[in-house]
Amino acid sequence: MNQVRWVVTTEESPWQALDGPDVTGVAVMPDVFVGVDDPKQVIEGFGASFNELGWTSLGLLDDGQRAEILREFFSPGVGAGLSLCRMPVGANDFSRDWYSYDEVAGDFDLEHFDIANDLETLVPFIRAAQTEQPDLRLWASPWSPPTWMKRNGHYAGALPHQFMGGVENGLQPEQVGEEGTDMFILEEPYLRAYARYFGRFIDAYRELGIPIGMVMPQNEFNSPQIFPSCTWTPEGFIQLLRHLGPEMQQRDVEIFLGTLERGDDRLLGDVLADPDAAGHVSGLGVQWEGKRAVTALHRLHPDLRIYQTEQECGDGKNDWRHARHAWRLMRQFFGSGATAYMYWNFSLLEGGRSRWGWTQNSLVVVDRDSATFAYTHEYQLLKHVSAFVQTGARYIETLSYSGYDNQLAFVNPDGSIVIVIQNDMASEMTVNLMLGDRMISPTLPADSFSTLVIPAAA
Repeated sequence: MNQVRWVVTTEESPWQALDGPDVTGVAVMPDVFVGVDDPKQVIEGFGASFNELGWTSLGLLDDGQRAEILREFFSPGVGAGLSLCRMPVGANDFSRDWYSYDEVAGDFDLEHFDIANDLETLVPFIRAAQTEQPDLRLWASPWSPPTWMKRNGHYAGALPHQFMGGVENGLQPEQVGEEGTDMFILEEPYLRAYARYFGRFIDAYRELGIPIGMVMPQNEFNSPQIFPSCTWTPEGFIQLLRHLGPEMQQRDVEIFLGTLERGDDRLLGDVLADPDAAGHVSGLGVQWEGKRAVTALHRLHPDLRIYQTEQECGDGKNDWRHARHAWRLMRQFFGSGATAYMYWNFSLLEGGRSRWGWTQNSLVVVDRDSATFAYTHEYQLLKHVSAFVQTGARYIETLSYSGYDNQLAFVNPDGSIVIVIQNDMASEMTVNLMLGDRMISPTLPADSFSTLVIPAAA
């Protein structure tokens, strides 16, 4: 009986179950050495982000279709098995429109704090996911503070521009933000109120049975955007963490520093150089061009966990080309010490257009006219990893002397080894993979992704 499980996805045929290769002794020169005796970082999970437009797009489907999708995403042992997800604190670029939880200027006591908007979208979305995955873990980050806490008094930081569709946001030229500045008002009453704002958010969701285990202070803190955004400097973060740290500590909520979208590790390192601020930080969040800094961050701060917080999210075409790009990102982040991997949008309408004209990919695409849906290539790729790599697995390095370097490997808590491998050639290719004193030699179909699960050695 063949014990190796093998699943293959090509552009035309996703998720094909094939007869797995035999496990043999090492009889030929390996193409790839899998470092089973030296496992690396612990993998905490895989997920995506709960955005408002995800829920409104799923709302166009009938109850049965929506339940099928949620089961496929979240139910353990069924599909992707997603278990660690992101959510916004207030509006983000894929919300229905701009909002915060307190838009009453000068309300430092947060007497008008209210998450009523989320009861229509984010809360039912998360609760539906919890039905399928009761152990779902969540973390959260804001895109913008309440407008009255910002120097420009506006949710956005950039004027509309052509490639984003030119959608008006009401920003005036004198309100434009600038990278390397603090758009937040760095005065004590505002800092204290904003830290309590985070606390009220955690409390409100906890009262609804939705625990949030970690927060990051700001999404993409160097990017003033036409949608909700806010720039921060390292010094600004240091001042915020002195207030945010105690608020989160009393609620047993972690703080990660991020999300970093620039290829400069010093943008986080300068914050961590402050001992008081660093004492509140247990991990780092990195996305987009932060991929150029993640190796240095892992080397310089080995005690901090690293989340890949938002996979680069494409152009709304959801094509095979971008799935291949996503694979390169996965390999880079896990090879640089990432402990968790996040996709972005769960679901969008065909074309993936946001309220602000920003078009992106998603795991599911919904056709408004026919009220039907389809899983995308990027979903199949994510599932190739997340469906098999268990929480608590460890990343394994691989080495090739033949120039073949197109795989990820993990060892699960039960001892099974997961190898996800791409053949990017136009013809099939046999690869000899050595795992200690064992070997498998699958012949990979042309232009394909494969997952092979090898049982623990006897």
